[in-house]
Amino acid sequence: MGARAGDRASSAVGGGPESIGPLLTRLRLARGYTQLLVAERLRATSGLGTVTRHEVSRWEREERLPGQFWLTWLAVVLEAPLAELEAAVARARVAATTGSPPPDPQRLWRPVTATQLLAELDQADPADLHDLVHAWLAAPDEPALPGSPVAGGRWQPVTTDTGPLDALEAKLADHRRMDDLVGGLALAGPVDRGLRTAIELFGGLRGSRVRRRALLLIAEYAQLAGWVHADAGEHAAARRAYRLGLRAATAGGDRALAAHVLGSLSQLLLTTGDPREALLLARSGQAGARPDASPGTRALLLHRVALAAAAAGERRAAYAALTAADRAADQSDPDREPRRLYWLDPAELSAMTGRCWAVLGRPLRAIRLLAGPRPGVGPRTAAIYAGWLARCYLAVGEIETACRVARRALRDAIRAGSVRAAAELRQLRPLLLRHRDLPAVRHYEHVLATAGQYLPAPPARGRPGGAGRAAAGARHPPARPPDTVAE
Repeated sequence: MGARAGDRASSAVGGGPESIGPLLTRLRLARGYTQLLVAERLRATSGLGTVTRHEVSRWEREERLPGQFWLTWLAVVLEAPLAELEAAVARARVAATTGSPPPDPQRLWRPVTATQLLAELDQADPADLHDLVHAWLAAPDEPALPGSPVAGGRWQPVTTDTGPLDALEAKLADHRRMDDLVGGLALAGPVDRGLRTAIELFGGLRGSRVRRRALLLIAEYAQLAGWVHADAGEHAAARRAYRLGLRAATAGGDRALAAHVLGSLSQLLLTTGDPREALLLARSGQAGARPDASPGTRALLLHRVALAAAAAGERRAAYAALTAADRAADQSDPDREPRRLYWLDPAELSAMTGRCWAVLGRPLRAIRLLAGPRPGVGPRTAAIYAGWLARCYLAVGEIETACRVARRALRDAIRAGSVRAAAELRQLRPLLLRHRDLPAVRHYEHVLATAGQYLPAPPARGRPGGAGRAAAGARHPPARPPDTVAE
């Protein structure tokens, strides 16, 4: 794995050669190392006890540049080509001498106007996500609160009517509950309109406290917008929404929410087939959330790491993350968790663990967790997990049971109108058809041929779209599935 695996990690969100700070951060997170662990390994390999975690942090923030001696040992510890590290230091020196230092995190995170936020939502290029994530990891904990400055640069506290914010937060809760029942094709438009309303409301508020509240509401809406656009197969729109969510959450001073956005983005990259980048983002979210994140938040972030590590073939890292996630979940108190995690109950955590075991090639363990009762779960979630369960039954030779579960997944995917769930079923089909000689498989193929037209399809390539634009009605499948889908 080594350096080549780490080099691939920036392909999805990076762009162009890196300076030494972002490169060290990426290589460290790609291997699951903390700054303290890097310092400890540098001391052990070099035989010198002078380097500390704070020195590693200064290198990553480019407050200092490592000399040739430490570059040599960093290449050993991070399993990276020495020439690549040397070139990254040279780029940092050139940037410093030409007056182009690394971006100031406070300036980077501060949204100036609602107009700027709307422009980012519609036009931002997510290719800079790698730089944004690095800046987020290096940013101080203090939020960059926009507001009404007065003499001396202080923020003027102004009492305002928070009724519109209350109403919009209630609408967000309604959208989240709808997300349990319908797919992104139906929900993208309403969520986008809510996000735009939140941004426009932010533009008319005065006072740092109420504007911070509005920023966090924008971040919450952006996270949900990214989620529903991903479910609708609109990946570019999802990335723009997640990018906005990361910026708004950081400007509002909620690192746990920003980490949740990165975890959701990691899930999207798994869907698009980039497990290395997904693992980097999941680890970035976990590393940057800070220890004061709620136990439920930590458990969810660790599950994101575990799933991405399993998909990337890093089995030991996946096992360690699952163990840590279990410990965090045991400490969780539902009454003290953020409202956005209302869905993260023990049954959901158990199913997420089962999915990880499935990716790790442990179908018997996965079946025990995925086949358990989950009352009240929405049709999309039921379809996705049933698809994984069907794969596990195939892996242990229970073909007839796999077909029965696949028919249930097909019914739920049609009910949900979820492109993501439909994609899972399309990936399952060729695995089942390897056993076409069995009557149960031929029956499933007949059902799929009859009902396939009712499965939602991803948007056509090149079709205009983006966060803030309603889903086109033409993308919806026909309204009535045939009776043959029923079990």
